Amino acid sequence: MGTFNATNQMTAEELLGKKIRELRTGRGFSLRALAKLSGLNINTLCLVENGKSSPSVSTLQQLATAFNVPMAVFFETDRIEKKIIFTPSGERPQATFGSTQMQNLGKDLAGSVVQPFVVTLMPGKGSGDQMIVHTGHEFVYCLTGSVSYSIEGSEYELNSGDSLLFEAHLPHCWKNSGNEAAQLLLVLFPSDNREELGGRHFSPELERQDINMKIAIITEDGKTISQHFGRAPYYLVMTIENGKVINQELRDKLGHNQFHEHSHGNVSHTEEHGRDPSSHDKHVNMAKAIEDCEVLLCGGMGMGAYESIRRLGIVPVVTDILDIETAAQAFIDGKLIDHTELLH
Repeated sequence: MGTFNATNQMTAEELLGKKIRELRTGRGFSLRALAKLSGLNINTLCLVENGKSSPSVSTLQQLATAFNVPMAVFFETDRIEKKIIFTPSGERPQATFGSTQMQNLGKDLAGSVVQPFVVTLMPGKGSGDQMIVHTGHEFVYCLTGSVSYSIEGSEYELNSGDSLLFEAHLPHCWKNSGNEAAQLLLVLFPSDNREELGGRHFSPELERQDINMKIAIITEDGKTISQHFGRAPYYLVMTIENGKVINQELRDKLGHNQFHEHSHGNVSHTEEHGRDPSSHDKHVNMAKAIEDCEVLLCGGMGMGAYESIRRLGIVPVVTDILDIETAAQAFIDGKLIDHTELLH
């Protein structure tokens, strides 16, 4: 999620999603094409574009590479390269990825030879367990709290006022090792100025840990995913906190049969799955029970229902995985594919 200077009422997630969508459509990319170029899951891209997910720095780096733009474009909308950068303390371009905040102190610097950030970490957060290797040098200065660095097998505990400077090709990782928020000055000096390094310091595992939302799953028995949105009688609603399912509840769902009494004669399969106002109203009523959810997993639905759900601000995902627990975990892991070819 990026936090931008904005004068409208859009949320930070929506602003970031809008920026990514503009970049994608401006280059004529479909979601599937962007997924292939970036190596990201279509489901992940859909959530981000709809402002329903806070991407990690590594996710933005993959997108920046796919778009062939600096990662700084995700901090603010305008970019004019400068030789001198003055950043007042209250005007730092910043982005928040999950619970980690990055403030870019070198936005628009010509050449980006030096990449300085102020990073705020919550307890236990950091780069992940996987070792990082990149070009050039890395400098870190602990401003507040404590940060643990592991560099080529050696451990360094940084408290306020402590610093590290090392060759960045040495495998390293770091995290907030204290019980309160920590803040550090991170300065990257890549030997290749085309290299955007910020994304390598946050792992996909940490992005999963920052998933907090409710998802709904179409089901007939509470265990398997139904392949028919309209006929299924239940939603299984899962509450996800920090990338883990902490609660499940089965909710009643309106089906096609509840609308027959309001119909004039039998409604054809085509009309039921159509895009006309009457069909949209039915889909809206079917979705009332999951207004607090951000994502809907199903095994199949009509194109009209798919579009109606999207218009309600809920991201529909059509999956070929029938087991609910398996599909939910694939979603949390960012590996659930939206099989739009299953729409009818």
